[in-house]
Parts: sequence; C-alpha cells; structure tokens
Amino acid sequence: MENSKEVLRIFELQSDVENLNSLKNSSANERITKIKSILEYILNPANHKLIAEALFNDLHKSNEEVITTEISPLILTIKEVVKKLKSWMKDEHVPSPITMTGMSSYIKYEGKGTVLIISPWNYPFQLTIYPLIYAIAAGNAVIIKPSEISSNTSSVISAMIKELFDENEVTVMQGNAELATELLKQPFNHIYFTGSPKVGKIVMTAAAKNLSGVTLELGGKSPVIIDETCNTKNAAEKIAWAKSMNSGQTCIAPDYALVQETKLEEFITAFENTINKFYNSDKKGIHSSKDYGRIINKTNFKRIKDLVDKAISNGAKIEFGGDFNEEEKFISPTLINNVSMEMDIMIHEIFGPILPIISYKTKEDAIKTVQQLPTPLAFYVMSNKKSNINYFLNNTASGGSCINELMLTSVNPHLPFGGLNNSGIGKSNGKHSFEDFSNPRGIVKRNWGSLKPIYPPFNSKIFKYFKKIVSI
Repeated sequence: MENSKEVLRIFELQSDVENLNSLKNSSANERITKIKSILEYILNPANHKLIAEALFNDLHKSNEEVITTEISPLILTIKEVVKKLKSWMKDEHVPSPITMTGMSSYIKYEGKGTVLIISPWNYPFQLTIYPLIYAIAAGNAVIIKPSEISSNTSSVISAMIKELFDENEVTVMQGNAELATELLKQPFNHIYFTGSPKVGKIVMTAAAKNLSGVTLELGGKSPVIIDETCNTKNAAEKIAWAKSMNSGQTCIAPDYALVQETKLEEFITAFENTINKFYNSDKKGIHSSKDYGRIINKTNFKRIKDLVDKAISNGAKIEFGGDFNEEEKFISPTLINNVSMEMDIMIHEIFGPILPIISYKTKEDAIKTVQQLPTPLAFYVMSNKKSNINYFLNNTASGGSCINELMLTSVNPHLPFGGLNNSGIGKSNGKHSFEDFSNPRGIVKRNWGSLKPIYPPFNSKIFKYFKKIVSI
C-alpha cells in the first residue's frame, strides 16, 4: 500500500500538464545544462570513489574496470549528446508532393512525456544513467527503478539524482519486484527496460494495458563463430576477454562458440593460456586476481552452477576452469565441450563466465546450429575469408554484429544498438536514442493557396486535373 501511494504521488507530480509542457518546451541549452550536471558529478573524485566502491561491493569490479565499462562510456555519451543535441532538436523539413502545392511539411521532435527506466544489475551505473541522458535530452520526466540486486550502486544513484534533480523532473524509486509491479500499472508514455527476455515479456504485457511505448534491451544466446581461416590465438584472446569481463555478466558477451573442428584443440589451448595471462600471471590463482569480478549474488551463482552440473551429468566435459566457490560467489572462466542443443546450457542464456564450445565441419553446419536458437542480441565472426564472413552474415539475423572483434556493437553512437524480437525491441545509441524517447510530430503548414477547388459542389475539370497529376 505504501509503495502504491508513493508511486501514484510521484507519477501524478511528473504527469502534471504544466510540468510536462515545461520539459517538452525546454531549450537545448537547458537540457544540456542538466546533462552536464551529471558529467560534473561523475568527474568529481569523491563521487567517483563512491561509485567505484559501490560497484566493487556489488560485483567486485576493480576501479580500472569501473573506469573502462561504467564511467568512460557515459562520459563519451554525454559529450556526443552535448555536441549534437541542438541539431537533433531542430525541426526536420521534408519535401511535399505536388498535391500539397502551397504547403510545407516538417517533423517536430517532442518529448513523449512520462518515462519509466527499469535498469539492470550487471552494469548498474552505466545502464541506468545512459538511457536517462537521452530521456532528458528529449525533454521527458523520468522515474528510475534501479535493480535491487545491485543495491549499493542503486543507493549511490539515488543520492546523485536527489542532489541534481527535482522530483518532478527525475526521481529514483528503490524497491523489489513489488515496486516494479506498482510502477508498471501507471500509464507511462514510454518504458525503457534492460534485462532478460523473461522479464521483458512481463514489462511488455503491462505496457500493453496502457498502450505505453517500450524499448526492451534484452539478451539471448549470442554466438561467436571461429572458422578455419582466422588467427586462432588472436580470436581466443578476444573471446577470453569478452567472456571473462564482469564475470561474463554482459548481455552482448559471447554465450557459446562454434569452432571449426581443425581449430578446436588450438582454440582450447589458446583460451587457457590467455586466461592465465590475464588473471593468473603470478601463479596465485584466478581467485586472487584483483581484476577478476564475482557473480552478483548466490541465486545467480547457483543458477549458473546448476547449468554446468546438468550438462556434465549429460556427457559434457570441462576443458578448462570449472572452479566454483559459493561463499565467494566466484566462478572461474570455464570452457565446456561435448554439449548438445538439448542441454539447458544451450537453451538458456548463461550470463556467466562459462563458454560452451561446439565444433563444426562446414560453415553450413555452423549456421544450422545458430538457426536453432532465437535471434541473438549480438553475432560474432572470427574469419579472414570474405566469402565466409558474407555467408555467415547473410544467413543469420541479430541485433548487431562484429567481424574479428567483440563487444563493440554498442560503442559507435552512429550505429543503432538493440535486439530483434527475443533479444529486444527498439534501438538506442546516439540520435537513435534521442528519437526513441521522442515523439516525431508531423506538421503541415499552409503558406499560400487553398483546397477550395476540391470543396463541394465538385467541379469535374478539377478532378481531371488531379487525375493527370497522380497519373491515375
């Protein structure tokens, strides 16, 4: 009941017509000032320390990883938005057909109004503030529901928002699924959710009741294909980095590897050597590395271990790794072989540092495997043969793809980022995000002339003229 009252209070405060009109009609400079305040907060050494400590307590992230994966992407995003916002906000004039002679047409980008951002726990700072920047840029009022799982970071975010914004502009509401349920009852103009496909369906169902717009940044089983032409050592190094960063808790991390059979043993050896170079160069064990993270909580630890245990009981083999410490929520980077598509580990997104590997003979075999699973958020190809690369791209679908690199599908602000169906709905990044949080309002303006010639009573000559124009 308490949640319900507070949700309604904040929603009504933000939904006030005068408030929404004020935000919608705010200037680029006013929005930029708000966005810059976030940048200044992040760059303050004392605040950076608080953010880094919270992320360490939640995910055991080193300060270096915090800078690389949580802070730097936001700084670059803010700089891009500050640079481009004035041009994005300009009315976009479009051509008019000959039947609209004397009129002009343009698109006016307006804030949608009330926005709900439900953010995840895996990159809890970056993936909360990132959509907020664009929601502000588009002129919206925002309620943020950060993950209760990454509670330390959520508390830091709440304190930051209270310091920088009034409740009618941006508010953080902390709580569990009960709070999320209450929030989803409200008729938001737009809901931006980052998380699993399972919860994404719940969000979309709730949004449908109010016809709220949605952006769903989900995930899925993103494959990486290693063909016979690639540099296996380089490929293994890139894959080991991508799969072990944040202990594999990344929506665009490779979820399984398809390795051409002649490269299999070489890949396994190269992967093992790379992981030891990254996290065990002092021979004290990966567990002791200051650069290696932990699983967010014991629930997810047990979920991942259960996937591995079931796979092994059904014939899978650990080629490397396989170290689990529940008390520490530690799972070492692990390669698991002899998996089948019927195993849970190949049905469900792992979201951890476990990499199943499947060998294949022909590129057609590799594609058949990929096509058995829902469309992934990311699709990776490691190959030095153009015809193979084209074949893999032309016979698959994904939210985004990388050739001979990983984890970069979300980096370029000029490219749309997002999934397809099971891996997500809607696109973000750069202007794509600004438009996602905006209503592109089509406007027609009469400059001269009129439509009187086609008013009743009808003149047959006029309609003969129109037939010529439209070539009927």
